[in-house]
Amino acid sequence: MLETPFATDQNGVEWHHSAGLVDYAAALAAMEARVARIASGAAAEAIWLLEHPPLYTAGTSANPADLLAPDRFPVHEARRGGQYTYHGPGQRVVYVMLDVGRRGRDVRCFVRDLETWVITTLAEFNIRGEIRPGRVGVWVARDDKPLTATGARQEDKIAAIGIRLRKWISFHGISINVEPDLEHFAGIVPCGISGHGVTSLVDLGLPVTMDDLDAALRRGFAAVFG
Repeated sequence: MLETPFATDQNGVEWHHSAGLVDYAAALAAMEARVARIASGAAAEAIWLLEHPPLYTAGTSANPADLLAPDRFPVHEARRGGQYTYHGPGQRVVYVMLDVGRRGRDVRCFVRDLETWVITTLAEFNIRGEIRPGRVGVWVARDDKPLTATGARQEDKIAAIGIRLRKWISFHGISINVEPDLEHFAGIVPCGISGHGVTSLVDLGLPVTMDDLDAALRRGFAAVFG
C-alpha cells in the first residue's frame, strides 16, 4: 500500500502519499510490514501522508468511558500509546516510520521533536501551536473566544500525537486538523482530556489546503529532523 515515494530527502527518508480515503486496518498492516523491513535493513525510513474515513481509534491507555458514542463510527484498536482519537476526511494523518535507535534512543526527545515539527509547521500559517504539561498534542489559545470561568483563555486542540516503537522503529505518528467535521469529535473524549475544545486550520479562519499543509510539513521536518 506504500506506493512509490514522491520524494526522498537528503537523509534518505522516503515520503509517500495516498490519495482518497485509506482503510485503517489496511494502513496498520502496511505500516507494520514497513517497520519490519526498516528494522531488518531492507527498507528506508518513511513518512506516509493520508486520510482515513471517519473512525475512532483506541490507544493502549484508552478508558472505555471516554467512548461516548460507540455505535457512531467504527472503533479500531490502534496498538499505539495514548487514548481515544478521531480520524476522518479533512484531517491530515502523518504516519512516521523512523529509526529512533539511530536517532539517540531517547523516546521523550523523539516525542518532543514530533511536537516541535507540528509547531514549526503551524507557524508557517501564523498559528502559535503550544504544548501543555499533562496534555498530549498541540494546542491553540483562542483569543477570539470568551474566557473560561476561571478567567483563562480557552485552548483548543489542533493536532494529536501517538506513537509506538518496535525494535526502535516508530510507527503511528501525528494528525493535524485541516478541515474535518469537528462535530465528529463529540463521540469521544479526545485523548481523555475534557474541558477543552478541538479546532482546525479552517476553523481558525485560514483557507489552508492539504497540499499547503503537506509542503509545510516537509519544510518543518527538514528543520527539526534534518
